[in-house]
Amino acid sequence: MAKPIILRLGSLTFAQPQWKEVEEIADVITVDDSMTREQFLKELKNPESKLSKVSVITRTVGSASQTGLFDEEIAKALPDSVIAICHTGAGYDQIQVQYFKERHIQVANVPEIVSNATADTHVFLLLGALRNFAYGHHNILAGKWQEVTSAAETPFGYDPDGKTVAILGLGRIGRAIVDRLKPFGFGKFIYHNRHRLPEDEENGCEYVASIDDFYQQADVISINIPLNTHTKHLVNKEAFDKMKEGVVIVNTARGPVVDEKALIAALKSGKVRGAGLDVFEDEPHIPKELLELPQVLTTPHMGTHSVQTRWRMEKLVLDNAISALKTGKVITPVPEIQNDNWIEEIQPVI
Repeated sequence: MAKPIILRLGSLTFAQPQWKEVEEIADVITVDDSMTREQFLKELKNPESKLSKVSVITRTVGSASQTGLFDEEIAKALPDSVIAICHTGAGYDQIQVQYFKERHIQVANVPEIVSNATADTHVFLLLGALRNFAYGHHNILAGKWQEVTSAAETPFGYDPDGKTVAILGLGRIGRAIVDRLKPFGFGKFIYHNRHRLPEDEENGCEYVASIDDFYQQADVISINIPLNTHTKHLVNKEAFDKMKEGVVIVNTARGPVVDEKALIAALKSGKVRGAGLDVFEDEPHIPKELLELPQVLTTPHMGTHSVQTRWRMEKLVLDNAISALKTGKVITPVPEIQNDNWIEEIQPVI
């Protein structure tokens, strides 16, 4: 009996030994780095190709450079043998879940593993933006410390004392951020979700139902919401207009949640005093105008860029794939399919 086929899209960083072990029960295939989306779609429909017989697909964010988004076109092109797509990341905006749901193909992500590393990155950016550390580094590179001895002419930053941190999206990562920020002495933590959470999930944060009130109270806005059609450019010019003068913006979620042009304008006007950004609207392309602003502290999407976290992510993706083959079900389905009855009808492949 032929082994079931797992298609691995994207490169591995640390979990090669674990993937080697799975070759005992499955035929693990990859695609050539030069393959285009058009070629990929063609091979999926070619009965002579192994791609037309795949049971499970694993993918990384970087694999989109070959296949493009996992959209309706790809959903329709996948062979009937596919039962699961396992994504290496908590955010899965590259996968348009509704089209795979229609075909009864499960979609899995890695929701909890990324929380600690992302929260660590967020706190670094938040404190750095609050204290003007990027500004100081900018002035050192400009040689200003040789001319002026007092902090290289860097404007004074602010301590956390008494500041209100506003969590836009209090989920796993948002709660991890609050846990890390509490010892620094911030005055208050508020949050805005579509609906209020149970008290035991609020982590001591105060719920603000009105997004306008939320913006008006915030000294620091911590963005932790997923990207979808409802959240794209949620933080836009109209939102900035409602914020306090001198607010600090921190984003480790998804770049397009923030209207980058509006953010640049708000930074230049002083409405936004500083920003800490790990994500951008059109990665890896960042406007030169944004990068040249000294009050902006940036990292190149490094939220989960640690050895331990990346290994755990790759390992959970593999576990999801193996579970799909052995039980017919992934371990961590995305919320959109978690309560769907059709999942119970999927049979194991081995």
